[in-house]
Amino acid sequence: MPKIADIQETPNPNAVKFILKEPVSHGTSHSFKDAESADGHPLARSIFAVGEVASVFFMDKMITVEKTDNIDWDEILPALAVPIRAAEPVSSSNGARAATAVGGAIAAAASDDPKIAEINALLDDRIRPYLAGDGGWLEVVGLEDSTLRIRYEGACGTCPSSLTGTLMAIENMIRDEIDPEISVIAV
Repeated sequence: MPKIADIQETPNPNAVKFILKEPVSHGTSHSFKDAESADGHPLARSIFAVGEVASVFFMDKMITVEKTDNIDWDEILPALAVPIRAAEPVSSSNGARAATAVGGAIAAAASDDPKIAEINALLDDRIRPYLAGDGGWLEVVGLEDSTLRIRYEGACGTCPSSLTGTLMAIENMIRDEIDPEISVIAV
């Protein structure tokens, strides 16, 4: 049962980040946009069962929960702590098995395309640590022609600044350092 080490606010006023003492995944991110998408996952399903939860994102020792506008944090935080504390931490062998079952962004990350490798290295170095610090994440979905498709997760998924300022900063950085022809879109 993971213990909660800290609960932190994020730039998204409807999202908080729970920092855990034990991991609930190893290196794989899990994003659930609604209760139906959480059907196959006990942790996400139990968090949605609290009610008034808009999305759930977790990776390693972090869980980000986005609430609806209908409830205040003072009301929902104690209820969210119950399923999070009851979650089973994962062992490294379970995490490795889970990573092989994930497609999409994992497939892009494992791509042979040297440009995607350069982009992921840049994002790992200069963008993802800051997004994770705010309870979010960013996955490269694919690169077709000169269009890079990315997906924001966690607190970044619905944060207005991720779809404007952060997206433009990422595009400018990639254009300056990797390829001036690349445009970046969030999907």
